[in-house]
Amino acid sequence: MAAKPRILAFAGSARTGSYNKLLVRIAAAGARAAGAETTYVDMRDFPMPLYDADLEKEQGMPENARKFKELMIAHDGLLISSPENNSTISALLKNVIDWASRPAEGEPPLAAFDGKVAAIMSASPGTLGGLRGLAHVRAILESIRVMVLPDQKAISGASSAFDAQGHLVDRKSQEAITNIGAGLARTLAKLNA
Repeated sequence: MAAKPRILAFAGSARTGSYNKLLVRIAAAGARAAGAETTYVDMRDFPMPLYDADLEKEQGMPENARKFKELMIAHDGLLISSPENNSTISALLKNVIDWASRPAEGEPPLAAFDGKVAAIMSASPGTLGGLRGLAHVRAILESIRVMVLPDQKAISGASSAFDAQGHLVDRKSQEAITNIGAGLARTLAKLNA
């Protein structure tokens, strides 16, 4: 019997009350219901400096960057909800990817990304819901050997899209995000079979 797929879920935002944190938790619940072992992490718990090659050379990888990279390596798939900043990926998410892409001694290139499968989503108060940023997230991940599933969802009007329990008010949107998580779990289960 194949092991349960392991999925790491996180948002490219550290903000308290982040819409993207709420969104990725819905997807994580969908993945869990579909049989995956799902770990949600808050990037606020992993503060790290901006990627700096000189800092890396002098001090090595910062502890929180190393811890987060180890979490990525330990999981088969990624559920990522990305806020959109100025029509692109958030600086926090790009920085996390940059640090995690750095090889440790004796480690194969892109160990945290190569062979992973990801599902992406976004939420934004704007009318496009972060859709423009998702194109960049997809391009970055695919260029570092991550297979990004075709289904994605951008939730517009995020400031009024969630209820007090953190669910999406619109039932179809709630189902779509739940299904993105479940779809990732099912894909990983097939790949692991």
